Amino acid sequence: MWLIAAAVLAVAEVFTLTAALGLLAAAASVTAASAALGLPVPGQFLVFAGVATLSVLFVRPLALRRLVPRQEARFGVEALVGKPAYVVSEVTAHGGRVRIGGEEWTARAYDETSVIPPGATADVVEISGSTAFVYPRE
Repeated sequence: MWLIAAAVLAVAEVFTLTAALGLLAAAASVTAASAALGLPVPGQFLVFAGVATLSVLFVRPLALRRLVPRQEARFGVEALVGKPAYVVSEVTAHGGRVRIGGEEWTARAYDETSVIPPGATADVVEISGSTAFVYPRE
């Protein structure tokens, strides 16, 4: 019974990729080993509950930290990419001024055909030197 449960949980883990069902499959496998040693059914359920609880509470967070890559913090001008920019003077492909996070920057339109009027909001697409390339928000 426990081996069948372990197999079903392992197959379900393949489809969900949650890391929880795989740990429950491992707990069912450990319980199958305890059943093979002659542990009575109430003891088997205690083994399953204990192993499952410990693995989900302690092993799963460690596994997820290893599997899910952390996003690195962006600093300096890289942190400005994606931020909103308030247009101070008209922005074209040749120039303009925007305010990003309280600082005024020289700006150019990322799309060379765009003209962004003063007072509009744009998104910072790229920073090159001291020039912000912006794209108008819809």
